[in-house]
Amino acid sequence: MKAPFGEVLTAMITPFTDSGEVDYDKVWRLARFLVDNGSDGLVVTGTTGEAPVLTSDEKVAIYRAVVEAVGDRATVVAGTGTYNTAESVELSQRAAEAGAHAVMAVTPYYSKPDQNGLVRHFSTIADATDLPVLLYNIPGRSARLIEVDTLARLSAHPNIVAVKDAVMDIDHTATARLALPPDFAIYSGQDSYTLAMMVVGAIGVVSVASHLVGKQIKRMVRAAHDGDWAEAQRLNYGLLPVFYSCFTEPSPMPVKGAMSRMWEPVGEPRPPLVPAAAATIDAIEQALGKAQSL
Repeated sequence: MKAPFGEVLTAMITPFTDSGEVDYDKVWRLARFLVDNGSDGLVVTGTTGEAPVLTSDEKVAIYRAVVEAVGDRATVVAGTGTYNTAESVELSQRAAEAGAHAVMAVTPYYSKPDQNGLVRHFSTIADATDLPVLLYNIPGRSARLIEVDTLARLSAHPNIVAVKDAVMDIDHTATARLALPPDFAIYSGQDSYTLAMMVVGAIGVVSVASHLVGKQIKRMVRAAHDGDWAEAQRLNYGLLPVFYSCFTEPSPMPVKGAMSRMWEPVGEPRPPLVPAAAATIDAIEQALGKAQSL
């Protein structure tokens, strides 16, 4: 199987200044930090990047900053999908102009289109540029599942090459793997599910915890690809406390708090999100202390 965007991608947070503006200098530095610490690619302005509270102009400026920061060292996947097909098309075209290597299109949220509507939405985005498209299947946030038959239909589009699977259902992942072409990539969209999903055919992960333990996650994924399942399992068990603690509050609240404490200040989330509780950050820090020895 091919990994079109790399094996470990980080769903990158969006740093803000104390006044709540996008901190583009820190965006640049964070992108380089992540690539230096295990990330083959970066997914920007997705869920973890607080896409719903960013303007289109801010998103495009972030694409440009990240592309400038990492160049060809990593794949830059621009989160361009919204619940508005026309807006998603425009953002995808602007992402291509900004130099992004691919786009990610999330299932339209709130409006809850049927499966034919999903096919039309994603196909229209994929037709808008020559960039490869990563679908984002996250029914817990979008209230609509991209069904396996629909994924199979979409995989026939030459630009739709992969899915970020955050369904959190191993049976769904396994069924999708059987139904999809061998060269259509499945990425885990939930850190704690990554190894189990790789057992049934996932190629890698779009990770949140890789902000903090990117090198260890890379080693786990590599071990699984090399067939060293004992080592992959050892690393997975050691990393699970980090994975769990990063999601005890709505993401990206915990990981932003942890990065501010353990890397550099990245600002508070924009409303309606709020800063994570100090106890949450303490729990992440404690889990990280044990994970560093892996």
